[in-house]
Amino acid sequence: MQELHDAPLAPLTTFRLGGPAARLLTATTDAEVIAAVREADASGTPLLVIGGGSNLVIGDKGFDGTALRIATKGFELSGTSLELAAGEVWTDAVARTVEAGLAGIECLAGIPGSAGATPIQNVGAYGQEVSSTITEVVAYDRRTRETVTIPNTECAFSYRHSRFKAEPDRFVVLRVRFELEEANGLSAPLKYPETARAMGVEQGDRVPLSAARETVLGLRAGKGMVLDPEDHDTWSAGSFFTNPILEPAAFQDFLGRVHDRLGPDVTPPAFPAEDGCTKTSAAWLIDRAGFTKGYGGGPARISTKHTLALTNRGAATTEDLLALAREVVAGVHAAFGVTLVNEPVTVGVSL
Repeated sequence: MQELHDAPLAPLTTFRLGGPAARLLTATTDAEVIAAVREADASGTPLLVIGGGSNLVIGDKGFDGTALRIATKGFELSGTSLELAAGEVWTDAVARTVEAGLAGIECLAGIPGSAGATPIQNVGAYGQEVSSTITEVVAYDRRTRETVTIPNTECAFSYRHSRFKAEPDRFVVLRVRFELEEANGLSAPLKYPETARAMGVEQGDRVPLSAARETVLGLRAGKGMVLDPEDHDTWSAGSFFTNPILEPAAFQDFLGRVHDRLGPDVTPPAFPAEDGCTKTSAAWLIDRAGFTKGYGGGPARISTKHTLALTNRGAATTEDLLALAREVVAGVHAAFGVTLVNEPVTVGVSL
């Protein structure tokens, strides 16, 4: 297991932001992951687990503890059952399932990060979420000091949330198991209107797997959501804010504010959510509050391709990024009475 001291963490994140870790370990096997976690817990050392770094905002002062980078490898396909090691590159794994002719995660192509992070965030995009195909998550339980296998029904999946996110200091994901579908080379039924429109088909239709994947990659690239080292519009964490889910009274108040600000004929995006709630669009809110594509005059700006992405233009600090995020949150709340919630995990800082 590789060990470094006073190690830069910024290169391990898609933002390229954050100070150094007092100690950085890189684990390439499950046993090394478990050993590192046990050592940190036994000594009372703060522990930061890093996968692909695509959902991480680290403070400029860095992390005064042990950062554990999970670099395990493992892609095991048996029929329609898939097991991924936590350190597998997610978008590469998606490509391999498409090549194998299996449907279920093809619309999650291009999402940066590692496989182990997908159940934590219940990663989703373009009408698919990993919770619909995950069968089990193998994790090290820091409370019981055992390796446990947690079935889907006990993962408490919801919109961009899970049991693992709710208990961030308890579980370290080691492996994720999926059940995919063999549909004669076709995708799962397309649920997302934008994807169906781009392919010239109806929602609910199936299309060739490779075509679905390529279409999603094209849509993501057009929004700066596919990593490109040369393009600062992709130096981000993807969507920085989750789409707000509003209770009935809050949604009615929101509608009133929209009509007062934008006119009675303006209808904001609205989608049914659980328990009678309504989900609306964070990107729409940000844009209508005056934070348009490319907004900002400093080294941290909103992407020129998508208002949900906050970006490092190359010379930003974490504080630059957070200042922009706070400005957006305050502006949206002042305009519409809705408080945006950040999607990336913050380390040593907060909004």
